[in-house]
Amino acid sequence: MVTDNRELIVGAYGAFGAGDIPTVLRSFAEDITWHVPGRSPLSGDYRGHQELVGFFGRVMELSGGSFRIQIDDVLTDESRVVVLCTVSAERNGRTWSSPEVHAWEVADGKAVAFREFQGDQQTEDEFWS
Repeated sequence: MVTDNRELIVGAYGAFGAGDIPTVLRSFAEDITWHVPGRSPLSGDYRGHQELVGFFGRVMELSGGSFRIQIDDVLTDESRVVVLCTVSAERNGRTWSSPEVHAWEVADGKAVAFREFQGDQQTEDEFWS
């Protein structure tokens, strides 16, 4: 189960990096909850596939398609996957990179909740605003 959860989430990151959003969504429950903290245009709570597609589109729009996630480590247990990663993008002639922690809850072979924790909330908010 732990290995399956790890493979599910790591596979979703791989699909996202390849621009394969349908495969990403197959890893998520239909009613997944998604939380991005802060005060940027991307901050907020999202629910379900349709809202996530809009969120992903906005991320790519604001970054001109340059948004990237590099997985640094993955920690798992029976129902949670924690991804330590480095997120980067370019926007309006500026480059940004930051460590993040992504906390996932998995149930019945699907991601049901996602919560993001930024390394420098103020800098990230300023970058996306």
